[in-house]
Amino acid sequence: MAPFPHPDLTSLAELDDHALAAHVATAAGNLLKSLRVDAAAEGLDADVLRKQGDHRANQLILDHLAAARPDDPVLSEESADDDRRLRAARVWIVDPLDGTREFAEEGRVDWAVHVALVVGGTDLIGAVALPAEDLVLATRPAPALPPPRPGRLRVVTSRTRMPAAATRVAEALDADLVPLGSAGAKTMAVVRGEVDVYAHAGGMYQWDSAAPVAVAMAAGLHVSRIDGSPMVYNGPQAWLPDVLVCRPELAARCLEALGKMGR
Repeated sequence: MAPFPHPDLTSLAELDDHALAAHVATAAGNLLKSLRVDAAAEGLDADVLRKQGDHRANQLILDHLAAARPDDPVLSEESADDDRRLRAARVWIVDPLDGTREFAEEGRVDWAVHVALVVGGTDLIGAVALPAEDLVLATRPAPALPPPRPGRLRVVTSRTRMPAAATRVAEALDADLVPLGSAGAKTMAVVRGEVDVYAHAGGMYQWDSAAPVAVAMAAGLHVSRIDGSPMVYNGPQAWLPDVLVCRPELAARCLEALGKMGR
């Protein structure tokens, strides 16, 4: 594969945090699209493509953030944890390639790049790139929440397994289940009005949800843990196993259904 052009990074420090998150997510997404095209032309093995995507997108993100915000630690799925982050007020939480399975499948668009800045554990800035759709959704300008769709409600769920949280909410709302790949793609489907609820429990890390949650909150959606408590980031453990993202008018019904599941 040809090396991806490395842009001049000296001007990145001039961007505000919202614009920086969007810029970095866009750059990583463009790199991943190029890798995907080259892999198809060269007949590259899917496992090799996934590893290349994870590694090279991660390095690009780290290089960009180091140039723009050298004092901010980064928590990334693809890097060793930086113990400075627990003492820092500002921490970038990134997933360079969310949905590696879908990334390596020809024609699939449900993979993403997550770039988030967490300030004080709860204040979130971020961007989610959906590179296969040439789309980046960010906290500024925030996406406009579409009006409710006509017809039956829709709950997004995993392609590869059927999480109990999604099933329970779908039953409570008499909703259809819609399978998608990455957590970012699922959350952005709610932001874009394609589905109404994303409920997940039992298997997630901070980088899976930080940027999607930032964008969803900016759009005016309900966002919480499945017990209704707020999402808190930069905790000692990378594990943050559950999230509920839904239209505000559905939040009470979703939380009631999830509360019954817990009991």
